[in-house]
Amino acid sequence: MIRLLLVDDQTLFRQGLASLLSLEEDLEVIGQASHGKEAIALTEQLQPDVILMDVRMPICDGVVATREIHQRFPWIRILVFTTFDEDEYIWQSLQAGALGYLLKSTPAAQLAAAIRTLHQGYCQLGSTIAHKVFAQLNPPPAVKQNSYQQLLSERELEVLTLVTQGKNNREIARVLHLSEGTVKNYVSQILARLGVRDRTQAALWAKQNISI
Repeated sequence: MIRLLLVDDQTLFRQGLASLLSLEEDLEVIGQASHGKEAIALTEQLQPDVILMDVRMPICDGVVATREIHQRFPWIRILVFTTFDEDEYIWQSLQAGALGYLLKSTPAAQLAAAIRTLHQGYCQLGSTIAHKVFAQLNPPPAVKQNSYQQLLSERELEVLTLVTQGKNNREIARVLHLSEGTVKNYVSQILARLGVRDRTQAALWAKQNISI
């Protein structure tokens, strides 16, 4: 059972979302918060598996709450779920530690699937969100174009390409005819070589530095 905390200042929307997600057999809403400060307190108290976090809220916004929760409880997955698709909100949320960013127009079935994927440790970006993120990136000053050939082996580049396509370890293993454990090791090596925290940042790096 995946235990959820919902954070949104719109009470009716939050309650409706809770009712909708509760229809899923493997999802359980264990708490609701109306602003970021309350979310931080409830996270400490309830220790949810996944948090659905709005961005623009009174008292304490979602970016601040995400950063605080991620620093204190890095094992808890945070999915930003909001109506706002401004570049600044997207980038700040991901930098703060969110593993995903979806808009509230996302269909219920897709949202439930995203929660399950996030719970497994994989990133989730809506298609329009991913496009915005990749478009706003500037080349990292410490990384020269094509230096990836010195950083990564041919096999690691193949794995990174598939990560950028949003494939999970099992799917990558199937494509490359490797064991899932071997793929997991490759992903860990890639993150270490690139000096990034997670698959989302690795994908962002690849989009900027490699013609994928």
